[in-house]
Amino acid sequence: MSVGEKHKFLDAPDYDVTQSGRRLTLRASGAWTLLQIAGIDERLRADVDPLDYDNVTYDLSDVTALDTAGAYLFARAIRCDEDVCYPYELQGAQKGQETLMRAAADAAMGRPAPTTRQWYDTLTRMGRATVKFWDETYDTLAFLGQFLVVFAKLLVNPRRIRWKSVVALIEDVGLNAAPIIMTLSFFIGAVIAYMGANLLASFGAQIFMVELIGFSVLREFAVLITAIMLAGRSDSAFTAQIGAMKMRQEIDAMTVIGMDTFETLVVPRAIACLVSAPVLTFLAMISGVAGGLLVAWFGITDISPVLFFSRFQETIGLKHFWVGMAKAPFFALIIAIIGCRQGLAVTGSVDSLGARTTSSVVQAIFSVIAVDAMFAILFYQMGI
Repeated sequence: MSVGEKHKFLDAPDYDVTQSGRRLTLRASGAWTLLQIAGIDERLRADVDPLDYDNVTYDLSDVTALDTAGAYLFARAIRCDEDVCYPYELQGAQKGQETLMRAAADAAMGRPAPTTRQWYDTLTRMGRATVKFWDETYDTLAFLGQFLVVFAKLLVNPRRIRWKSVVALIEDVGLNAAPIIMTLSFFIGAVIAYMGANLLASFGAQIFMVELIGFSVLREFAVLITAIMLAGRSDSAFTAQIGAMKMRQEIDAMTVIGMDTFETLVVPRAIACLVSAPVLTFLAMISGVAGGLLVAWFGITDISPVLFFSRFQETIGLKHFWVGMAKAPFFALIIAIIGCRQGLAVTGSVDSLGARTTSSVVQAIFSVIAVDAMFAILFYQMGI
């Protein structure tokens, strides 16, 4: 038997039909495609047509492939009277399978193609997006709570922490990300200096460019650049790595042999982010100030490094440094939690992996900026 024939045999379609009252449940498995269903069509007809029922429930959890031909075979099980067709329900179906089943069911029931209603559809999408937003927020907070419980247990017994994984992840998350973060922060500091020089020159107050660079880099830009880069670089990597393990059923195997996925996958990544983020933020601060210093020295303001550092020390208090550093652990935890949760939420399809990776980055950046705004309000109320 060739490899193709063996794969075809292992993926052969099969089903199980049960009836409870007036409801029929059809549990399908395997590949329901045009090349596979020729041998099962007559058997499905013989098992379903004689039954007396109204509603149908399709359980497609174990269906590995579905095309239009397979969806039409399923749709023939829907019962219709003279003036009404009875409803059906889908369980465990992927998004593409749902679309095929709706199209096949509408064709089998003689329904016309749906017409688009611009305003209605727009409001519907907004409503679904709102519900999805709150669901994602709830799931993330629940995941955070579960992580904190596991993390607290590991702090009591630190020997259970996988320190080798933590060190390897620190190298990937922190050390390998340092050059790009420092480079970006350097240019951000230079851009702020150029903008400040042009603006303040009209008032003859170029010297205040030092305060502008110090406040903006230390309090906001250094930690934000670090967090956004971690969200785009490490957060997506967390989701892709864990999602690939989920698709290959490695996480299921870990659960079967008694390994805690939080201890094995989530906690090491969170610790790596918690350790790396403050260090990267500090490096970003140094680089950002250096970029502003070079522009102030060689630009139109002609502020020497001695004058720059002298005024920097006089006017920029140490509290601004700690304001930026205090945000780094919170941003790191947000990034790690969102990345790991999205990875564990991946299903068996490649589309799910891509969608979850995209959602991971978007949610992490959105959460970081939202939390940064909350910190700004808090520090303002505290007078810091």
